[in-house]
Amino acid sequence: MNEQPNNPLHGKTLEFILTYLVAAHGWEGLHQCVRVNCFKNNPSIKSSLKFLRKNPWARTRIENFYLETID
Repeated sequence: MNEQPNNPLHGKTLEFILTYLVAAHGWEGLHQCVRVNCFKNNPSIKSSLKFLRKNPWARTRIENFYLETID
């Protein structure tokens, strides 16, 4: 098994990260911090996950925001 002790994203799913951020900031707060329209127009976990999985640039923004939030 390939251990990654210095990677804070290791073992965290995109769904976990998104759920954490929504609980911490709400959809409106998330949209304010990470300007992605799927957080503003009729947001849901399912639709946001679908968008984030198709768009690597948006996923990177969310992962970076998560890292800033947990530090």
